[in-house]
Parts: sequence; C-alpha cells; structure tokens
Amino acid sequence: KKKKQSGPGSGKSSQCEQLAKKYGFTHLSAADLLQNELSSLSERSKFIKDIMECGEPVPGGIVLELLKEAMITSLEDTKGFLIDGYPRELKEAEEFESKIGEPKLVFCLDCSAESMNSRSLMRNQTSQHSNAETIKEGIEGYYQAAKPLTAYYERKTQLFNSCTHLLT
Repeated sequence: KKKKQSGPGSGKSSQCEQLAKKYGFTHLSAADLLQNELSSLSERSKFIKDIMECGEPVPGGIVLELLKEAMITSLEDTKGFLIDGYPRELKEAEEFESKIGEPKLVFCLDCSAESMNSRSLMRNQTSQHSNAETIKEGIEGYYQAAKPLTAYYERKTQLFNSCTHLLT
C-alpha cells in the first residue's frame, strides 16, 4: 500500500496513474470510487448523494469501505495499491491502519496554493468541478489537515516529499 497525500489540483491522480502503470500497481482514487458508487442504485449511493448535495465531505468511514472493497476485488491482480484522496485527516489515517494496515510508503506532493488553485480552475473549465470559492475552501481545508497528517506519516512510515513541478 502506498498513498499520495496532497492538496486539490496538486497532480496526485496524474502521478498515481503514471506510477501505477510503470510499476504494476492498482491506482485507487477516492473521488473515482465515490463517483462509481454514485452511479449505482445502492442505499449507500443515495446517502453519499445526499451528503454531497449539501456540500459536505463524505465521511471517511464510507470512503474507507469503498477502498477496502476495491482492494479486495483487485488483490489477485496487483503488486500493490496507490491510493489518492484518502486519508484527508489524521483520524482517517489511524482508521485505515487499524482496518487495513500501514502503508509502506507515503508520497506528499509539495505544491503551492497558487499552483493548486490555477490547476483546479483550469480543470473546472473542462468539467463540472467546483467554483473558485469552493476550490479556495478545499485548499484551505487541505492545509489545516495536512500538517498533523504529514507529521504522523513522518513518524510512522517512510514519507517521500516531492515538488510537483519536478515530477511532471
């Protein structure tokens, strides 16, 4: 298990896709798993839709369930997993470890708020992503949660920090 911990628009999904392809890992994106679940007609999808329509983040426990299900489905066909978009905060990291296990490596993409904002705004022009205010709130929320999460992984596992402009 390897994780990408970085803010919105930092390029974590793109980097995970490239690394997964190169090394034979399975890339699991929390956002993609949520979108896939929303396209189903399950009770869980209705609950997720109601939460998202209120503008609230989907509880980490639900995202963890989706990740666990996806991991179990792919176990026989992969060398490992690259997870992006989870955990978002310290308690989610602790829950992941208690229910699934410790990651072997955590990547933290160091990306300036300006770069995250401009990338998110560009992405917003070609999709149905958030508006400028929501993007700003997402970046601010990321910075609030990132410090304790990064410190946690620095103590617990191998943390690899990299600048996103060096990886592209």
